[in-house]
Amino acid sequence: MITLATILARGWAGVALLMAAMPVSMAQTYPAKPIRFVVPHTVAGSPDILARFLGTRLGDALGQQIIVDNMAGAAGIVGAERVARATADGYTLFVGSSAIVINPNLYKKVGYDVLRDFQPITALALAPLVLVVHPSLPARSVREFIALMKSRPGAINYASGGSGSAAHMAAELFKTMAGVDMVHVPYKGTAPALIDLAGGHVSVGFYTVSATSGHIKTGRLRALGLSALKRSTALPDLPTVAEAGLPGYEASTWIGVLAPAATPREIVERLHAEIAKILALPEVQQTFAVQGFDMIANTPAEFAAQIKGDLGKWARVIKAAKLKVD
Repeated sequence: MITLATILARGWAGVALLMAAMPVSMAQTYPAKPIRFVVPHTVAGSPDILARFLGTRLGDALGQQIIVDNMAGAAGIVGAERVARATADGYTLFVGSSAIVINPNLYKKVGYDVLRDFQPITALALAPLVLVVHPSLPARSVREFIALMKSRPGAINYASGGSGSAAHMAAELFKTMAGVDMVHVPYKGTAPALIDLAGGHVSVGFYTVSATSGHIKTGRLRALGLSALKRSTALPDLPTVAEAGLPGYEASTWIGVLAPAATPREIVERLHAEIAKILALPEVQQTFAVQGFDMIANTPAEFAAQIKGDLGKWARVIKAAKLKVD
């Protein structure tokens, strides 16, 4: 005799089988509609430039439109929270910077846990920063700069695009490792900070290769070192900070792609494979190398390890500097 309990049991078993099959089916038909890249920064910034470049080519490869949605606000927190809460179906992706691992250590409250709420897909690129000084500052190398700061503790100002920005963190790491003191002058964006630095109103800054190269060539700023562990194709004669006087120093920012945590593995692997093909193209490598980018396309597991390592690294720097943003 078939009882109500038997019918219900069979019904729930069928539902369970259907639910188990859903991720596989979803992955097989993916993508069936446009994909949204949430960029938690303003238009024309490095993450936005890479997102739009990648979106065009990835859209062609997948046969679907990629929509870039700039959701700037609260140092990238607004966009990160949006993706953390999005449906994990591969149609809402985060294309942002390493600010996502800095903010949880810097702000009292963010609406996401980067290790719990996201599935890393790949890092796209490393964007090293250039340590630049105004020519009036009597330092022509990293060693001379460190010696100058030690002789004038707290007397030299550095400008950043805002509290928690890559420039801010790079300078604080430099201070910690070199055992020196500089005064932070935060601006509302990189552009006004660079204007004041070039004008001599502040003395020091850490900015991207693309933002500083014009000022360096015209002599408005003097470059002392690169924050990466290897030299840049765009500035081949510029030594790294590590080789020029502060061994072990590295403060490059990364730009990467992440999905909501429960995104099916097959979708993550498909996205990674297609993105890796695009970034491996010689013309893509050359296009971004001259702008100072080091293209990566590491695996989801490698990117996850990178995120975890950076989370701890910047936690230590922020704690040592006693930084906090309300």
